[in-house]
Amino acid sequence: MDKDIIMKRLPIFLVSFFFLFSCEDFLVENPSSQLTTDQFFNSSEDARSVVNEIYRTGATTDYYGGGAFQGSDAMMSGYMSSLFDNARKGERAGPSEAHNLSLNPVNLAQYFDDWWVNAYQAIAKANTAIKYIPQIEQMSDDESNQLVAEARFFRAYNYFFLAKNFGGVPLITEPYESLDNIFLPRSEVEDVYGQIITDLEWVISNGGLTMTPFHLNGFRITEGAATTLLSDVYLHMAGYPIQDESAFSSAAQYARMVINSGAFELISHGDLPEQSAYNIMRTSDREHEYIFSIEYDSELSPNGYPVYTYPQGNTPSNISYGNVWNGYEPVEEYVNIFESETDLRIQNKQLFFNEIELNNETLNLGEWAVYLWHDDQALFETGRGDRDVRVYRYAEVLLIAAEAIARSEGVNDEAISYLAEVRSRAYWNTNRQLVESELVGLSQQEFVEEVLKERYRELALDFKTWSDIQRTRLFPQTSASNPGIVEFVNVVGHINTFGNTFQEHHLLFPISDNELQRNPELVQNPGY
Repeated sequence: MDKDIIMKRLPIFLVSFFFLFSCEDFLVENPSSQLTTDQFFNSSEDARSVVNEIYRTGATTDYYGGGAFQGSDAMMSGYMSSLFDNARKGERAGPSEAHNLSLNPVNLAQYFDDWWVNAYQAIAKANTAIKYIPQIEQMSDDESNQLVAEARFFRAYNYFFLAKNFGGVPLITEPYESLDNIFLPRSEVEDVYGQIITDLEWVISNGGLTMTPFHLNGFRITEGAATTLLSDVYLHMAGYPIQDESAFSSAAQYARMVINSGAFELISHGDLPEQSAYNIMRTSDREHEYIFSIEYDSELSPNGYPVYTYPQGNTPSNISYGNVWNGYEPVEEYVNIFESETDLRIQNKQLFFNEIELNNETLNLGEWAVYLWHDDQALFETGRGDRDVRVYRYAEVLLIAAEAIARSEGVNDEAISYLAEVRSRAYWNTNRQLVESELVGLSQQEFVEEVLKERYRELALDFKTWSDIQRTRLFPQTSASNPGIVEFVNVVGHINTFGNTFQEHHLLFPISDNELQRNPELVQNPGY
């Protein structure tokens, strides 16, 4: 094709939008697919449409996609850790290669292509919004800043996703409006993190956003979401591969901003097991614990996670899904992280279940499955789920604060109180003072390991497992004879649950061979 024609069409491609959705009602707007940037950015309605499209696709690289056999992309965290299995993993690429540690740039090329392409598409849309929205003359500064802040949040979110999984990546902060410099080399991972921090600091300082739970802001990005993401970014910078220990202090600073705002709180238990905090999480999308979620709508883009809630051999006869597999099954080594008698999260029909009463009969699953995704209406009536998936909850902020404070200031009363707040909710029959007393007097390393245990217990279904192993290089080793006792060992050289040995290069994913061929400036991660 003639180069001049390509260049004329390039701006059209960069602002080609599919189905644009409004946020409280899933961001429903009409597509604007044949407009150049000059034509498109004329009004506040145009700007909102651009940013609304980023909501629909900009944070879903690893949450949407997949299927019963493969699992959603987010589940790669559990598969790589070898702490979660997939009952039908042999029928699709992904879980088996993760368990076998046989992943490479070719056999999972399509898998990693999706991650790479989707993240950069979101970044491209954000770059366009960030450049052109401030140029809309009739738009108020307040609205302009808010929308630019939302776009910057998603740009930071996607670069964080790429950096955690691939290391240094090409750093693009301007829209592509010509074919000049279209192939860029990888930036240093420190520079990628620097851009993430710049974006999030701008969001917090200039966006005019509110420090409020996600649902109280119409399911749009808040100062709380940006501040929580920034605290998580600093927590990861303090670990591998950057190992900037001064970042622990910044992680603590931003986590404290969220905590001290008083806007968030852990969900409390009701009177009955069915009204526990974890069952409220299962059934409610509107809680003060939720800081940032991925929205689903049963009519427009349903949540398929109910398909992962039953093993094949124990599926209820009246299920509304064609296939229901145990696609994210906790293995015994993971279950043993929990104290089986004291921790509510590992009791039946809390986070997980292995037995359920249906039609006046008891169904024994014979294995653990995820109860948090058990949606009665979707499973037995509609076949279309609409529960949101949480990316950040207040529980994680408390755990970030506990770890970061302990590592930067020592094991003080504040750090102990934050860890105890999360743990005492789970240890529902244990006095809070007893929970705290068991943490007093621990060394820094001992206390941090207690925080890490709690992260594995509390956040496994928030898909944080592998990123914690990546940043700490510690693997939680357990024993069936001592549930709740965890020994942290170096992940490099450790034999995983499926008998394969972790090597250092496994801590980053390979860049797809397809991407290497498309961009001659890219260099593959070591070991692949």
